[in-house]
Amino acid sequence: MRITLDTNVVYQALRDSGGASYFIVRLVRERKLEWCLSIPVFSEYSDVLLREKSLKDLELSKMEIKDFLDYICSVASPFSISFRMRPNLGDEADNMFVELAFASNSNFLITSNIRDYTIGNNLLFDSFKVITPTDFARMWRKFYV
Repeated sequence: MRITLDTNVVYQALRDSGGASYFIVRLVRERKLEWCLSIPVFSEYSDVLLREKSLKDLELSKMEIKDFLDYICSVASPFSISFRMRPNLGDEADNMFVELAFASNSNFLITSNIRDYTIGNNLLFDSFKVITPTDFARMWRKFYV
């Protein structure tokens, strides 16, 4: 099963080892999920996680974050984005996650901010489902455990 992870999910996975986001990253580590990645999405992860505010909040060093980013590169499947389709969401930064979900044929785009993808846009996501980490974890436990 292929997934696209919004930055907020990655951040939360590092922040709380008992939460649904960490559970999802653990499923990737166990090779039960395929984490899809593009260069723009990886750049977004890097930019957010390496901010001084993030380092302080996560209580991690730059080296620890860089090691985690290296880990992402080692486990994620890379995909190129073709710009035949522009989602044109309210927040331009969210477009890259929709583009990746389409390009990678992800089953799920997992985000803590569902409203960013559903409110005020005319897109219908038929090829993937936008879901919160908590709802994804519930679904996983119901069908795969």
